[in-house]
Amino acid sequence: MYSFMGGGLFCAWVGTILLVVAAATDHWMQYWLSGSFAHQGLWWYCLGNKCFLQTESIAYWNATRAFMILSALCATSGIIMGVLAFAQQSTFTCLSRPFSAGILFFVSTLFAPLALAIYTGVTVSFLGRCFGDWRFSWSFILGCVALLMTFFAGIFYMCAYQMHESRHLSTPC
Repeated sequence: MYSFMGGGLFCAWVGTILLVVAAATDHWMQYWLSGSFAHQGLWWYCLGNKCFLQTESIAYWNATRAFMILSALCATSGIIMGVLAFAQQSTFTCLSRPFSAGILFFVSTLFAPLALAIYTGVTVSFLGRCFGDWRFSWSFILGCVALLMTFFAGIFYMCAYQMHESRHLSTPC
């Protein structure tokens, strides 16, 4: 059980760090604009070596930001619950900490693809047409990898829960 939780905790830490870095950095999309290299993220866009704050309140940016923040918060809560799962305290005996951590990681995994899908849909259908030579960049790819890491963290914690429950089936709540 502890090896599954340890693997889950490792995936959770990596996934959460990647979620925060992906949401905070400004390399979600790269493109050429008027003969100059440009890139943009959820908060900033940069033309050449000069960066500007995205002041427009465009719905897809706001939705992508919100889902990335919610995903990072759920993953952080999952880490806290996952660390508490190692503690053998008698409080909350009916609340399985590995199960709760797994659910939080799966919820985080639900929010991350929503953010990535919204950004992808608008980028491909609208921004991709505006900028001829464009591509998704490393911040976007970090978000995709973070999605996988939080998903595997949830799998690990569910396996730990299943292992714990199979050992303690006769113990009533």
